[in-house]
Amino acid sequence: MTLTGFIAKNALRNKRRLSLSVTSVAVSLFLLVVLQVALRELTNPINDEGSSLRIIVRNKVSLAQPLPARQLQVLERIPGIAAITPFTFYGGLYKGDEKFTSFAQFAVDPARTLPLITDAKVPREQLEAWLADRTSCIVGKMTADRYGLKIGDRMQFTSQLYPADLEFKIVGIYEGTADDRNVFFHHKYLDESLGNPGTVGTWWVRAASIEEAPLVTARINQAFANSSAEVRAESERAFVLGFVSMWGNIQTLIGGISVVVVFALLLVTVSTMSMAIRERFRELAILKAIGFRRRELFAFILAESFGLAMLGGVLGVGGAYLLCNSLDIQKLSNGLFLLFEVTPRMVGFGFSVAALLGVLAAAAPMMTVARTSVVEGLKTLD
Repeated sequence: MTLTGFIAKNALRNKRRLSLSVTSVAVSLFLLVVLQVALRELTNPINDEGSSLRIIVRNKVSLAQPLPARQLQVLERIPGIAAITPFTFYGGLYKGDEKFTSFAQFAVDPARTLPLITDAKVPREQLEAWLADRTSCIVGKMTADRYGLKIGDRMQFTSQLYPADLEFKIVGIYEGTADDRNVFFHHKYLDESLGNPGTVGTWWVRAASIEEAPLVTARINQAFANSSAEVRAESERAFVLGFVSMWGNIQTLIGGISVVVVFALLLVTVSTMSMAIRERFRELAILKAIGFRRRELFAFILAESFGLAMLGGVLGVGGAYLLCNSLDIQKLSNGLFLLFEVTPRMVGFGFSVAALLGVLAAAAPMMTVARTSVVEGLKTLD
């Protein structure tokens, strides 16, 4: 019998315990990888070239507080700004949705918005139709595909924030941006529906260059310092992260759950290996007696423990990879997640945890074998 066959035979001695242990490792690692994917998607918003130039300007007191529309005159004079538009979140429920709509709706100035979404691909005739019709809108391709929308259809929204329900005519469908889910419509249409209040939710600004972006942010904050409506300008990425932080410390929560999962997994693997080796004390004592050295016995134990952990890793990490990369996560999460991708780095992390568990689980049995003499081992009952 070869050494590999000897190790495999020992591992398969108790098939029920082996299957339960491998399943425990697989399920735990699957959960660990999924948690890491969720953490990445929540705390690492898409950051492309376009978003690195865009700046969100909101009320310094609260995002819920509107800004006066007259600020536009001041913003237009600030050096380094290439484009600017009012950018008000409407927050309506689409027809058929009862509690939550998976895409956002923003009131903007179409003529000013086009230079801001340079990565969006929209046919010229659709853009012209959007500019010409105040009650029209353009829709992201992901949303259009999900709801089966096409040009000429009408979208009805029930507002959750404003005392005005709106209906739009779809005149264009855009794609090519980092998030092709949103709906953009005329800010003037919202103003008219609300009685022209002279306010906007936020300002959406595009810096002339990446080098200018931090300078533009500082200039905007300084321009409205000590005014009746102070602002907070921040990059689009920082704005999204700040919005996510309103849910609480997601990173600490998911990190804590991950630690608990790893700790429970370690207890399972250590317990499994300890029981397996305890049953074979007499055999190990006989191997010592016929000349096997301590390091060779350690290698047997480590190989069995490492193999068990890595088999669970293949099932758990591999299962997470196949499942997450094949799911329609937007539909399942109702639009909360745009992507849910298991990256190569996460795969490596999962297998690293499995390998570490395999080594740690073998440590205690190896110490016990090292302290047990041949005589004591032979006295042990199977």
